[in-house]
Amino acid sequence: MNHMKSMPQGLRHIVMWTLKEEAEGQTKAQNMLKAREVLMSCSSLVPGIEFFEVGLKSEGLDCTCDVILNSVFKDEDALTAYQNHPDHIAIKPFMKAIVAQRQCMDFWN
Repeated sequence: MNHMKSMPQGLRHIVMWTLKEEAEGQTKAQNMLKAREVLMSCSSLVPGIEFFEVGLKSEGLDCTCDVILNSVFKDEDALTAYQNHPDHIAIKPFMKAIVAQRQCMDFWN
């Protein structure tokens, strides 16, 4: 019996960030919480967002990044609308200020 929740089908958009130890006058831990808050504020910006979650690294577990966005979009148009939405664009300066490294992958599932 499979107890796994099935992931919605669509265009997966995964972004992982490693944060600076300090930025914007805050510690990494404080900025991780703020990053989750600002990212989650974008969770329903446009139609076509099928799934949207933000995870923070768990101490004691094997983590190579600090923050992850795991999302699924209906199609490329929905992802483009999300990326170009003024509220999404507005969080970019904060994210760029706190991030040491960013990785992104988009793929169809």
